[in-house]
Amino acid sequence: MAAQKQKEKYKFPEITAEQLASIITKTDSAEVLVKCAEDIGKSLAQPAWGKALTTSQIRAIFGEVRRIEGEWKSPERAKQAGRNLILLKPKMAYRAKKEGQSVENLVSVLSEAIDKVNGDEKNFTRFVELFEAILAYHKAYGGS
Repeated sequence: MAAQKQKEKYKFPEITAEQLASIITKTDSAEVLVKCAEDIGKSLAQPAWGKALTTSQIRAIFGEVRRIEGEWKSPERAKQAGRNLILLKPKMAYRAKKEGQSVENLVSVLSEAIDKVNGDEKNFTRFVELFEAILAYHKAYGGS
């Protein structure tokens, strides 16, 4: 019962649809990206409820994003890279269910961000920047 009350108090930092759209689709949104990434990274490293996200859990997803980034840089493979980014969503959903609340929280943000990429390489680059910033703040706030 006490754990349930703790869970009800827990609130993962919320990024509004407008903030996320700005981060992914606009070049002048660095301040919004940094603020949101800091809030998320800190929450993942020092959650108010549940287990902290480990660096290896983040890196498992981030490694796949880096692989897609490499594909995107090749003109012959760019279209496939966009497809692979979309196909990353079910892989992340599986990992989230398997590994718990902290991964679910990260995946919820990343899945929405993937939707905003919309096949655009510049948007994908900003998605990677967001993910990198979350990872950096996670480590900065003591993520293991």
